Amino acid sequence: MSLFRTKPIESSLADADEPGRRLKRSLTTWDLMIMGVAVAVGAGIFSVGARAAGQFSGPAVTLSFVLAAITCALAIMCYAEFATAIPVAGSAYVFTYATMGELAAWIIGWNLILELFTAAAVIAKYWGIYLSEVFALIGWDIPATLELGVISLTWGPFLIVAVFTFLLVMGTKLSAQVSNVFTIIKVGVVLFVIVAGFFYVKAENYTPFIPDPVSTATDGSSGVLQQSLFSFMTGAAPAQYGLFGVFAGAAIVFFAFIGFDVVATSAEEVKDPGKTLPRGIFAGLAVVTLLYIGVSLALTGMVPYTELAAAEDPNLATAFALVGNTGAASVIAVGSLIGLTTVIMVLLMGLARVVLAMSRDGLLPRSLSRTSDKHSTPARLQIILGVLVAVVAGFTRVDVLEEMINIGTLSAFVVVSLGILVLRKKRPDLRPAFRVPFGPVIPVLSAVLCLYLMTNLAVETWIYFAGWLVIGFLLYFAYGQRHSRLNEKFQDVAAAGANQDTAV
Repeated sequence: MSLFRTKPIESSLADADEPGRRLKRSLTTWDLMIMGVAVAVGAGIFSVGARAAGQFSGPAVTLSFVLAAITCALAIMCYAEFATAIPVAGSAYVFTYATMGELAAWIIGWNLILELFTAAAVIAKYWGIYLSEVFALIGWDIPATLELGVISLTWGPFLIVAVFTFLLVMGTKLSAQVSNVFTIIKVGVVLFVIVAGFFYVKAENYTPFIPDPVSTATDGSSGVLQQSLFSFMTGAAPAQYGLFGVFAGAAIVFFAFIGFDVVATSAEEVKDPGKTLPRGIFAGLAVVTLLYIGVSLALTGMVPYTELAAAEDPNLATAFALVGNTGAASVIAVGSLIGLTTVIMVLLMGLARVVLAMSRDGLLPRSLSRTSDKHSTPARLQIILGVLVAVVAGFTRVDVLEEMINIGTLSAFVVVSLGILVLRKKRPDLRPAFRVPFGPVIPVLSAVLCLYLMTNLAVETWIYFAGWLVIGFLLYFAYGQRHSRLNEKFQDVAAAGANQDTAV
């Protein structure tokens, strides 16, 4: 079979309507907007900006957020065009299968699994840690980690993953309704923190807005692994601050926007996807961008960026502590816990939808794509993935792989952006409800920006990513290629043609 053979869009639409493997359309524009906010606004809103400001961008971290948001918006336009043309579960995997062929689709699907699984495990682990901090605020001494002989168990992930796995099994609409409540509460907490922070803002803390670059060159292999791939390839000395610091900060805070590709995986469960998908995704992105800009302006206006750089683990609570408001730490701890709660739910849902799409095509075991007759959800698959996420989060140090989430997302963004050009050339007859404006300019610009942000990630992250890709190639050639339904169809056609020639 040709590794670049594409799956017809009509086949993807037909597979989505296969009895016993179909999902129920129940989500509205409001649900999608809240879903985007739910997955993007987590504990990171209280920490990732402080880290980027202190270590990379200074007060210009606001520009880092704007750059990351623009990059995300350009890529999401491409997702929206694809999703309205092919409104089925699977997101970038399905889009790539229709344009660039099976091998590329497998790699993108494999990268999406990396992104969503790692993100769900990392955030579930942090949820357990924040839960213990909230318990401590009310005087309960319940440690986040239990020592079981030679094994350390973080018990929180098992609790939160079990709850949302159950809700997702019971129905996507029910899960969305629960998520809506938590999301509205956490947006309220974020707005409270922004308003409280602006009472301490001093104009002089914004100067210099873009600090002069500072060399951070180090000796030894550990220094090489920690520098960005861009610095490694160009020979430029690693530096903090300056213009390159703004771009490096954008690569870090891009973590805050990873959720919007997950929203596209719900295309098969959306009412009137042609209108609902673009409206819901872009409304969610607008809300999230405004919240992050507000937090970053409050943060860098409260204290000098140099004081954030001096902190061991800078976050918004650090800024409030430096201005003497230690009570805000309690609000931030509760806000972080609530914020992470909905993130986990959306990531678990997106992970299941990607695996569902890949198993429908036979690249993963077909049994995983069965859906519940009663709830029209992939119940068996959701439970399996929930158990795996909880075990990895509970028993391992997944936090060391945080940047793997960014590189998995950005790689999918690059392929989807370029895929729009291929789709338009191969299928000019398609008339998706949303179309990216300005011809090929935005898709190309999106791909270039995403690729550049990828080069700002550490060499160590790229090494891990390469290892993940090697494992993916091995699995594809060992299982996926042989069990591919597309491969089987073409083999049947070839066999029928051969039999016909023999008969003649």
